[in-house]
Amino acid sequence: MRLLLSIIFFLNFHFSFSQSTNNKLKSFNSFKSGEKLEYKLQYGFLNASYASLTLREDFVNNEKVLRATSIGRTTGLARLFFKVDDTYETFFSFEKVQPLKSIRDIYEGGYERNAETLYDYNTNTAYFHDKIKNIKKEFEIHPEIQDIISTFYYLRKHFDISSLKPNDLIYVDIFFDQEIYPFKMMFLGIDKVKTKFGLVECMRLRPYMDSGRVFKDNEGIKIWVTNDENRIPIKVKADLRVGSIVANLVSFRGLSNPFKIIVSE
Repeated sequence: MRLLLSIIFFLNFHFSFSQSTNNKLKSFNSFKSGEKLEYKLQYGFLNASYASLTLREDFVNNEKVLRATSIGRTTGLARLFFKVDDTYETFFSFEKVQPLKSIRDIYEGGYERNAETLYDYNTNTAYFHDKIKNIKKEFEIHPEIQDIISTFYYLRKHFDISSLKPNDLIYVDIFFDQEIYPFKMMFLGIDKVKTKFGLVECMRLRPYMDSGRVFKDNEGIKIWVTNDENRIPIKVKADLRVGSIVANLVSFRGLSNPFKIIVSE
């Protein structure tokens, strides 16, 4: 069941459009405080999980910042078999979208983690604190590092999607769970996706995952993101060794730009 929540929390991880050597940093008005996105995950006939992404203003060291909160939980029958209550949070600067503080507070079927990471870009150091075990560690990072939540907002704001061509590879480094993860994803092209809101034009992307016990192969996940100024994830499909999981956007509010629909339903 942890995989189900990972599909949503890694919407940020998998939507990691990082700058390539062929792209210059730009800024786009793709989100604002008050935005909320809600998703449901389905495994076969089972509506297994719910997740949300919320953005609001807050303060870090007397500096006004944005606070992104990702909440996920199992629902219905799935919750009876495997209880999940996860919260991931990131505080990041308005302009550059650089993580300043990360929080991971999760409960997954008896497994608990409550950890906080502070980022110091003067020394390029991440200060990690496991609050349950009271363990503190320091890790070397670089100025362009992102975390699992900030990546989503950084690339919505700064990456020039119009420069992408089919089969272009996209890269990012993400600091997560005391490690830096290099990640790559391929842009596949433009699709028209049927949603509960109507027909929506989307970019189709393929993150490369390690195949093994869970995923059918290392190309087993596809993601669709709105091809508009909002750049929000609409749908994720993960092909597993047994069946598949689909995550769909079910509600939204507080978008910075109009939500474009080709055909209303």
